[in-house]
Parts: sequence; C-alpha cells; structure tokens
Amino acid sequence: MLRRDVAAEQPLLVELPVAALLIVALWPPSDGRSLALTFINRAVDPFDRLPTLPPQLTFGQSDDVAAVDAHDSQVRMYDALYARGGWTRLRLELKVAEDPFEPSTTRQLLVALGVLTAFLVWRANRSATSSPPSRHPES
Repeated sequence: MLRRDVAAEQPLLVELPVAALLIVALWPPSDGRSLALTFINRAVDPFDRLPTLPPQLTFGQSDDVAAVDAHDSQVRMYDALYARGGWTRLRLELKVAEDPFEPSTTRQLLVALGVLTAFLVWRANRSATSSPPSRHPES
C-alpha cells in the first residue's frame, strides 16, 4: 500500500522542481540576460580571453590611425579564430549570445510552460491515485 502512495507522489517530486528551476533560470530580468544565458556566456569564456567584434568606428574615429589599427587588429584576431570553425566558432558565438525573444514574450512562454507542467503533473498524479485497486493483495 505504501508503494502505491510513493509512486503516486513521484511526478510531484521530480517534474515540478525541474520546471520551477527551468523557469527561474530562463526568466529574463528587466535589463540584461537571463541567468541561464549569463551562465552560458561566462562558461564558454571564463577568463575573458576570446575577442569580440568591436563596434563600427564613428566618423571621428575613422580619421585616427591608431584607433583604426586597433579596430582592425581586433577584427583580424576575431576572424582568424572564427575561421577555425568547430568548437572555437561556437564559443565565439555563445560568448555574445542574447535571449532569443523579447523579455515580455519570454515571460509569457515561461508562465505557459509552468501552468502546462503543473496541469500535466496534476493529471498524472490524479490518474495514478484513482487507478483501481489490484486484485492481488500485496505481501
């Protein structure tokens, strides 16, 4: 009898905490990136050694030879690493990755995911507890 009760509670013990952690990790702040994406950005380059593409030079900077050389040097270093392909290219892309949706859209999707998960766990738990009793007594 005890086994059936534990088995009925099992969906609640696994799916709900996993869904809650997923929602917390993916929830976008008002500004910046989500916790999960911030973790990924830092995990692919923990010591901040990979270059990023610099912004375009402004009109005033394009006349400064030193600024143009520094900009071109950073672009060449980035392009050389990007041309290697494979894991290095993926790391360069993940270092500057941003959330794929607007924060409001992401929040709506995450709330829908949470509600759907809670409903499915409730249904699974309900059907597990309302199953007919076994004809064979447990020993």
